[in-house]
Amino acid sequence: MSAKGLLIAAPRSGSGKTTLTLGAMRALRQRGVAVAGVKSGPDYIDPAFHRAAVGRDSFNLDSWAMEPGLVAALAGQAAAGADLLLAEASMGLFDGVPAPMGRSGASADVAAALGLPVLLVLDASGQAQSAGAVARGFSAFDPRLRIAGVVLNNIASPRHLALARAGVAAAGLRLIGSMPKCKDVSLPERHLGLVQASETAELEKKLDSLANFVENHVDLDALLEIAARLDLPARAAVALTPPAQKIAIARDEAFSFLYPHILAGWRWRGAEFLFFSPLADEPPPRAADCVWLPGGYPELHAGRLAANARFLDGLRTFASVKPVHGECGGYMVLGESLTDAGGILHPMAGLLSVRTSFAKRKMALGYRDATLVEDCLLGRKGQRFRGHEFHYASIVAQGEDAPMAMAADAYGAQPAPAGSRRGLVTGGFFHCVAEVSS
Repeated sequence: MSAKGLLIAAPRSGSGKTTLTLGAMRALRQRGVAVAGVKSGPDYIDPAFHRAAVGRDSFNLDSWAMEPGLVAALAGQAAAGADLLLAEASMGLFDGVPAPMGRSGASADVAAALGLPVLLVLDASGQAQSAGAVARGFSAFDPRLRIAGVVLNNIASPRHLALARAGVAAAGLRLIGSMPKCKDVSLPERHLGLVQASETAELEKKLDSLANFVENHVDLDALLEIAARLDLPARAAVALTPPAQKIAIARDEAFSFLYPHILAGWRWRGAEFLFFSPLADEPPPRAADCVWLPGGYPELHAGRLAANARFLDGLRTFASVKPVHGECGGYMVLGESLTDAGGILHPMAGLLSVRTSFAKRKMALGYRDATLVEDCLLGRKGQRFRGHEFHYASIVAQGEDAPMAMAADAYGAQPAPAGSRRGLVTGGFFHCVAEVSS
């Protein structure tokens, strides 16, 4: 029997989507419902919280970076064996980039493609009946979608709830729940979003608290009722061809941003993973065919990484004979130096000549369409990839290395050199989401 599904979305970030999603996931799991999670958009952090809440991998689904068939296949892979697929939206429901209908990267595209009804979370702080007008506008905005219910958040009092409830009723929508203002259910944050699941103290206790909060304030039976039966393909999905048979992957608190759907596709293709921890001063395993340094938070551990000679020397030795690639944080560690938030310069691996700094934070955020300049670990010359950048570090000096790719954004800018390439080493701030088939 196929799973039912539902998208939890909102008009904007910070409305309570994650609180409701994680709380509902854990509460339904406690009831014995087999829940699976997916995240719309290129978010590295939320899927790890989904996994912690439900005990199974959560995949990213992105209508801009992924072909429609890949989106459907990943959703089907995530939902296999589950009773309910809960999808968490990113930003506002309709927020995306200029693109043809269905390919803007907006969460609405994912809902429309998969046939997911929408449960709209409305932050009702500073308004009352007007919440109904917002809900009605969202309900009428896109004929592809069905707003199946509303959950009000940040309700201040019984009178506030009565007024906001009246607005939702006037909009002709079903109220599924109302969550009061409660600071106790928040999760810790840092500059790229939530603190990672692996670093969140007493995570299980926090998830149980969220579950109790949602159970008390949201009608979970109604949530299950409004979810729709899905028709998803039952096949494995590969978004990115494995770069080698045996892949050494850095994994610890400094290197953790590697999409679950990428790993699942590599595993399905028969790749083997040899994990190692740079923070524990572990060098890449010699048996590996290549090294992959994911993004993460090396800027928070720069001094420790700079002092870990076994890791750095082992990485340099490996790179002299076998390929190494770094994404975002991994790129920064492959460079000459990394300056931390306090202005202290830390020498890095020196395998690329780029110098990066976190001293003056400047956010870079957006989709990227990248074409390889030459053959490298990622693929062949001329091969295209879609992905994104999200970082606060800046390049102080690019150095003399050749570019890895020519990259364009999603707004029509001309492609420009991106990343670095020297010998067997490549890297860039670009996070790969999927290959482009044509």
